[in-house]
Amino acid sequence: MPPNAKWVGLAAHIRKQIETGELPPGAKLPSTSQLCAEHDVSAIVVRNAMIALKAEGLVVGVPGVGVFVVDPDESTT
Repeated sequence: MPPNAKWVGLAAHIRKQIETGELPPGAKLPSTSQLCAEHDVSAIVVRNAMIALKAEGLVVGVPGVGVFVVDPDESTT
């Protein structure tokens, strides 16, 4: 993984928004097209960032609905 990969930067940006509470638990992330426009990246960059954040347990995807910030209190099952 190249350290300058765009998806790494996007994932870090969203991670910071989650950590600071700008994206609180349960919040819906912007759509892929919104993130592409906002950060001037391609859909694959957004997809890779989402894969990384899902792997970290920070977000969860709901097919046909969107991607949401995980509530850390509910994720301990």
